Amino acid sequence: MSTGSNIEISAPLLRTLHRIHRQLTDLRSQLSRCPRQIKAGEAMVAKAQSDVDELQEKLKKTKLASDEKQLQLKSREARIVEINVKLNTAASNREFTTFKEQIAADEQANSVLSDEILEGLEYIDELQAELDSLKAELEKQKSEHEQRVVDVQAKTERLQAELERVEAELVETEKEIPSAVRPDYVRLTASKGEEALAPIDGDSCGGCYQTLTTQVMSQLQLSRLVRCPNCNAFLYLPENRRVT
Repeated sequence: MSTGSNIEISAPLLRTLHRIHRQLTDLRSQLSRCPRQIKAGEAMVAKAQSDVDELQEKLKKTKLASDEKQLQLKSREARIVEINVKLNTAASNREFTTFKEQIAADEQANSVLSDEILEGLEYIDELQAELDSLKAELEKQKSEHEQRVVDVQAKTERLQAELERVEAELVETEKEIPSAVRPDYVRLTASKGEEALAPIDGDSCGGCYQTLTTQVMSQLQLSRLVRCPNCNAFLYLPENRRVT
């Protein structure tokens, strides 16, 4: 079809069609975002769960290490008691000295180990506090996601109902399109959606901003069907610009 024709088509009809197509674009865009909102919420819950799991594993290993050191401390303390018994029955000065050196070494090692155990217990308390905080965050994320799912489902139902209403409105409005124009309109709107129509902006196409000729503007003033010579959109006069 040429950019201009002798087919008459009212600006109000084209404005209505364009408004409906814009509504459909917006509704479909909103609907497409709904599943993404759910996935984003699931990702936040999964991240919070991963943080909890990771810290729980770290806390578990830290506690095991602390338990091992406490067992080691008890073992050394028991050995010191045994050596003290042997010390009282030493058969020679050399044996006595050896036992004393063993006791001194074990006591020194136990002193270091006790400090490490104390530091470890303090670290365990810190990890436990952090874990409690992460668990609280996890529960918060779960609660918020449950509400998010409810809200998004309700929004989806509302948008779907509105989409169906607007689609029905489009079907009824399209019945007013002249039959000679309908094939091109169907083809163009199928490929370009709302961009298949455009209002004029000053003396330009409101879609691609191509400057329009005086002839094109004159045809629009006569309510003739006009296509943009650049983007091929169906052109129409905006509501605030009346036919003179």
